[in-house]
Amino acid sequence: MSQTMPGVSKDNRAPATQASRARLQNARGFFQGLVLALLLAYSSLLLANLPGLKVFGPMVLAILVGMAWRELMDVPASAFVGIRFAAQRLLRAGIVLLGMRLTLGDILGLGILPLLLAVASIALAFGTTLALARRFALERRLGVLTASGVSVCGAAAVLAVAPQVRANESETAAAVASVAFLGTIFTVLDLLVLPGIPWTDLGRGTFLGATLHEVAHVVAAAYPFGHAVTNVALLVKLTRVALLVPIALGIGLFWREEPASSVSPDKRRARPPFPWFVLGFLAVALLGSFVPVPPSVRQGTIDLATFLLTTAMAAIGLSADFVTLRRLGYRAFAVGALASILLVLVDGLLVTLLLR
Repeated sequence: MSQTMPGVSKDNRAPATQASRARLQNARGFFQGLVLALLLAYSSLLLANLPGLKVFGPMVLAILVGMAWRELMDVPASAFVGIRFAAQRLLRAGIVLLGMRLTLGDILGLGILPLLLAVASIALAFGTTLALARRFALERRLGVLTASGVSVCGAAAVLAVAPQVRANESETAAAVASVAFLGTIFTVLDLLVLPGIPWTDLGRGTFLGATLHEVAHVVAAAYPFGHAVTNVALLVKLTRVALLVPIALGIGLFWREEPASSVSPDKRRARPPFPWFVLGFLAVALLGSFVPVPPSVRQGTIDLATFLLTTAMAAIGLSADFVTLRRLGYRAFAVGALASILLVLVDGLLVTLLLR
């Protein structure tokens, strides 16, 4: 004879059991995705020691290995909880810890010119992408999303601007996929081409920070060139990231739906998230400048940051959605590619003339 607790019916226990199973499945998927990203990161660190692959560095290799794994192997849908955690949270944690490589002198010594170039790059890339989007008859909201991703900070900018223009999930996914693939392509091209260009560390770092789409791409491309290039590239890129909030708010303020738009007028606009990791990066840099940090602790922090960032790169590769890109994003990809090429040419000329 079955017994039940007083006041608790079988009907009430069933939802609780289902909720427990759902939480367990979610936790299992989280660890599956996180462990997969960690293993691919470790494999990429080993691959980066091979003679023919040293030029790419572990982070770019991690992106490529992650993309290949997603295409060739079966990644459970439940694992993307952990993969997203690695791609977002571990990336930001790694960037914050990487501030230990900088000092206040490095920040002040950068000068105003690279930062002005970063701001000019945003204006050039945004305006060019919008013009090309109109030329290619790209849907208006998708054009703004692509322009935001190319000019500011990749997928994070797309996700911040999407609510401001009331974009739907398909438009957002297409823009994210386009920008992610463009950033990876240009990262690999930079690693192949830049060694042959006689620029200083300041010039290389400024160029990478001003032209690449994601913070992750900037770190991955700059890392093989050494500490000096990475420091400059990060500061220039984080200047662009810091402008995300005012840009997203400005787009929301001036956005007007077209008369024939089918978007519901009462769909709320979310406040764009503030990139707190930028302040964390600067705080760690200042901490390392004013507080005596033992060399072993400093190096250990930098090594941990490198591994976290490599893990995030592997997760970004695992997140690459070829299906969405093929189905929705080919025109957005073409527009973003042309705008990125123009940005590379203009910034390359400016770096050669002003910062060489």
